[in-house]
Amino acid sequence: MDQLTALRVFRNVVEQGGFAAAARKLGLSPAAISKNIGELEAHLATRLLNRTTRRMSLTEAGRQYYQQLARILDDLDDADRSLGPLRDHLSGTLRVSAPMTFSLECLTRHIPVFLERHPQLALDLQLDDRRVDIVKEGFDLAIRGSDQLQDSSLVARHLTTLEHVICASPAYFQRHGQPHRPEDLQQHQCLRFSLSGHANTWTFGKNGKDVTVPVKGRYQVSSSLAIRDALRAGLGLSLVPLAYVREDLERGVLQSALDDWTKVRIQVHALYPSARYLNPKVRAFIDFLLEILGEPLTCGSAG
Repeated sequence: MDQLTALRVFRNVVEQGGFAAAARKLGLSPAAISKNIGELEAHLATRLLNRTTRRMSLTEAGRQYYQQLARILDDLDDADRSLGPLRDHLSGTLRVSAPMTFSLECLTRHIPVFLERHPQLALDLQLDDRRVDIVKEGFDLAIRGSDQLQDSSLVARHLTTLEHVICASPAYFQRHGQPHRPEDLQQHQCLRFSLSGHANTWTFGKNGKDVTVPVKGRYQVSSSLAIRDALRAGLGLSLVPLAYVREDLERGVLQSALDDWTKVRIQVHALYPSARYLNPKVRAFIDFLLEILGEPLTCGSAG
């Protein structure tokens, strides 16, 4: 028995004065009306209606049940209607978790445009490189980048791809020479992003074959922006997202190496708990992310 349907059927039978009228109101057959009433009475182990071929009346139990039930269904209808503004207009607070460097380089400068489009919406953007528990911590959505997305009950929407590049300052290459094959990196000071899944081994591809090289150096750090500062200072070379150093490469502040080898590609996704009945504010933010994170991804300088 679908109890909610049975309750609504019972209410309409009472208010419409009979099975046939209730059937017309609800768009059900008289047989379906009768079946729902019978199942409800069986569930309650109580007769709610006295009925003959010519008339119908409430029992004492039916009258008491109807009075309480009508209030409950009215409250339920009010609760359903109260969600209308949330469904139809972007309002309330959208809570988003996003990685620090990616957001500062590629996202936060665009946020004013999003908020101007939706003046009734508040955004709580938490910048944190840790992997938050979206459901437990009450986030509507999380942005994550990974070269291998972990299995999850979360829905993942692909946003963009972060290509990587080997680079260093011209001064560093003048002192230490440029690597010509991946194995040469073992002779260099490799600046490592400690939160990466490939911090200590870098993989390259060419002609259908992969080469994985262990790397080491005096400096590892949990921020790609700190890696970029060290690259500019000539401290070593690194494998970094191209979007973070594109302007430095164009201006000659940094130079790339091993350009004829493929490198890691980080897939950036929007993760959220369910695709069913997706909240409009979440959908709007995902659409906005797809709008600003084009392929290939180009990000502005952090300044």
